[in-house]
Amino acid sequence: MEEYKSRNESKVMTQTVSEVTVAQEQSIEKYRIIREPYYLSVKDEVSIFETAYRAKLPVMLKGPTGCGKTRFVEAMAYRLGRPLITVACHEDLSATDLVGRFLLEGDDTVWHDGPLTTAVRYGAICYLDEVVEARKDTIVLIHPLTDDRRILPVEKRGILLNAPPEFMLVISYNPGYQSVLKDLKQSTRQRFLSLEFDYPPAEAEAQIVAHEGGVNPATARDLVKIGEKVRNLKGHGLEEGVSTRLLVYAAQMIARGVEPVTACVIAIASPITDDHELQRSIREIVTTII
Repeated sequence: MEEYKSRNESKVMTQTVSEVTVAQEQSIEKYRIIREPYYLSVKDEVSIFETAYRAKLPVMLKGPTGCGKTRFVEAMAYRLGRPLITVACHEDLSATDLVGRFLLEGDDTVWHDGPLTTAVRYGAICYLDEVVEARKDTIVLIHPLTDDRRILPVEKRGILLNAPPEFMLVISYNPGYQSVLKDLKQSTRQRFLSLEFDYPPAEAEAQIVAHEGGVNPATARDLVKIGEKVRNLKGHGLEEGVSTRLLVYAAQMIARGVEPVTACVIAIASPITDDHELQRSIREIVTTII
């Protein structure tokens, strides 16, 4: 009788563990990218990223806002067949937010993995977007994952997680926004390979705007011309040039029937500056080209 009871309890325990494992495996599936994202390769960034992935090396993406860094990571996650867990970094992001915490569920205290722990556990790509926005003590947490150790200390549980070969850490930031208070330490920088991004060449950018914005090639080329001329104002009162993302927004508005000049004002001139003189200058550029 005792033997039967022991076997029965063991069976129940095995089923419970199995059910938990299945639930965890199902939860990672939501991070898989089902449809291939549109990404137009400009140089050799795709082959370099794939080589870094096979070599189990972390990658840092540098470039202005809206130039395609996030879309590139999405495209690579799809291409490599790995789940992608993205973390939008901010100044309140703590180590606990990344690693995990104990939470009360009814009368029990249950451990919940954070996004970084989940990525390590299941061999996903973890993408820390605008990493310099995170607190410095939080950034230090990723250091053991970026050298030959490839481990994640989970101090609250007293364990070390070994990253599987499929795990990859990717970070990004915009160098144009760096300051003394918000910058990556050399101790962090020198743990990553670096891919530099910029706005695509005019022909490639026009292809992107036409495809993503749903406009004809002629309209896409006009929007790209506007973008190039507006970017020339950077350093002359303009902090940042107009992004490819905003050009796509303008195209999408035009494709939905908004008058082109109005679309450019609301998608380009107004978002990038509050200065009325600069807005007027941008509007003049728009009316000259369109």
